Amino acid sequence: MDEAHFVIEWDGADDRLVAIEPTPDEVARHAPELAVAYNHPANAALMGHTDVISEEEIVEHYADMAEDGAHQFLLFRDGVFVGDGDLRGLRDGSAEFAFMIGAPSAQGRGLGTRFALMIHALGFRHLGLERIYASVVPENVASRRVFEKLGYLPDDSEAARAYADEPGDVTLVIDRATFEDRHAPALAQLRITRHDRRT
Repeated sequence: MDEAHFVIEWDGADDRLVAIEPTPDEVARHAPELAVAYNHPANAALMGHTDVISEEEIVEHYADMAEDGAHQFLLFRDGVFVGDGDLRGLRDGSAEFAFMIGAPSAQGRGLGTRFALMIHALGFRHLGLERIYASVVPENVASRRVFEKLGYLPDDSEAARAYADEPGDVTLVIDRATFEDRHAPALAQLRITRHDRRT
């Protein structure tokens, strides 16, 4: 069947970032790379899982989340796969954001922040969200830095805690006005389109 999928593009001075909302075939094609990234010991600890995740489980996870209304993205830098990110749990003008830059050697270099900005732009400008929440394992200092750069603030409210995976997770929030005020110059460089692609 045909379905419109979002594509977000950002041409920087040194590289080109693209986030695509994948078809099932694209998820299956990149499942081996996702499995390597998800199961890397450093990533697994920060994502809060201990069991090995198979390629089949990744494909199933993507399908389940899509069925629940999530917007999931595969992330590419200069055409090379580097990670994934998503907006999940959409309800009442809110959602949760999660992301992963797969290779530890590519982490901590601003890549996650730029991809996060791209997906937040879609959430606020095209999905009509008013707030986006994040739930972070306390030890995941790198992710917390990304959220702080975006303008997130700690939030221990019931609404925020509803997105927490574990009781000890740190929950944060950003609203549309804060995001758009803080990132206006970067937002002007993004292109967000929808493409009809075979699923």
